[in-house]
Amino acid sequence: MASGPHRPGFYIGVLIAGFLAGGFLTAFLQRWMPESAARAFFTTTVTPTFGPVSANLLVLHFTLGPVGLNVSLLSLVGLVLAYLIARSLF
Repeated sequence: MASGPHRPGFYIGVLIAGFLAGGFLTAFLQRWMPESAARAFFTTTVTPTFGPVSANLLVLHFTLGPVGLNVSLLSLVGLVLAYLIARSLF
């Protein structure tokens, strides 16, 4: 069994923390930064989507989607910062 900071749960936690921090930074800058080229550069998001996905299990039928992820430059910065902080702590 894997031990230490190289378990999959560690990386998933770092991804979640990084994207949350970057999303917070993006929302903060969109609200408080004046309209400028810098604001447009840092807060522009790309949203890849997946779905909809349907599953028919004879008794249960459900559809999931579309599921999207908003990715901006600041979310990637937050991801890198979360990884560097987690790596230095563990």
